Formats: sequence, structure tokens, C-alpha cells
Amino acid sequence: MSKLSFRNRQGELVDVPSVAATQLKNEFGAIFERAVLGGAVAITKHSSPKAVLISFAEFESLAKSRAANLEGLSFKFDEFLARMQSAKSKKGMLAAFDSSPAELGQNAAKTKSPKR
Repeated sequence: MSKLSFRNRQGELVDVPSVAATQLKNEFGAIFERAVLGGAVAITKHSSPKAVLISFAEFESLAKSRAANLEGLSFKFDEFLARMQSAKSKKGMLAAFDSSPAELGQNAAKTKSPKR
């Protein structure tokens, strides 16, 4: 089995200890404490990772980082949408819809494509 690791709430790359599901069943209290103190414990079945038991502090950190990313993306989307709905953009779209195919082709030919 490959070694599991993750970035903890302090940003450190740490190895995740693993235990078999049977061991978890028989020693739940000790493994629970290991997850609380160490941040996470991988649960395996037939030597393959199937689940991870993480501390509440690690869970909160993961949840907050995802929320921050979603809020940032939502803000960027709202800004982009507002720019698309400006008076200049609306005028351009109306002109495009009122254009004939030949006019659209001529305007497309005049526009330089961005270099990649």
C-alpha cells in the first residue's frame, strides 16, 4: 500500500497512519485519540484505504478553506457577469444579433485572435 499524506491545518505535509477496519473495531478508543491528536487516521480494508477518520479541527479547517474558495469564485463570477452586462456589451450584442452573416464574417476577420 502506498503511503498516505496530507497538508494539515498548519500547512505541514504529514503522513497519515493507517489501521485495518478490524483493528478500528477492536481498538476504537485508542484510534479515535490518535486521530484527534494526529489529525487523521486512514482506515483500510484488505490493505486498501477505504475511509479517513479526521479530527474536528482538521474538518473545520477543510470546510473553511473550501468556503473561502467558493466565496472567491462567486465574487469573480459576479464581477464577470456585471462586466458582460455593461451598456457597451449590451450594445455590442444587439449589433451582433442584428448583423447579417456577411457582416459577422467581416467583423470576425477584422478581430485579431489572442496569441497563445
